[in-house]
Amino acid sequence: MPSEAASSGPAEPRERRRRRGRGRARTEALLHTLKRSRRVKANDRERNRMHHLNAALDELRSVLPTFPDDAKLTKIETLRFAYNYIWALAETLRLA
Repeated sequence: MPSEAASSGPAEPRERRRRRGRGRARTEALLHTLKRSRRVKANDRERNRMHHLNAALDELRSVLPTFPDDAKLTKIETLRFAYNYIWALAETLRLA
């Protein structure tokens, strides 16, 4: 059975290569801790992203010509208003 010996020889290094890339086998508790840590970090990144987005929208609202008694514009209203305002300014320049 020389073919059997030949096939078992290369199988062993493949197993070692597979495990080497992943490191040690992880326990369920460690996997749970890693998943939780990744989720906490992802939540923190998303919170920071939204904080920066809201700050940018507030800054944009501050330069748009609106009446002070108007309610705060929503995000989409702010973007639409800014687009229309820029278009109107460009048209004014084009016609002048």
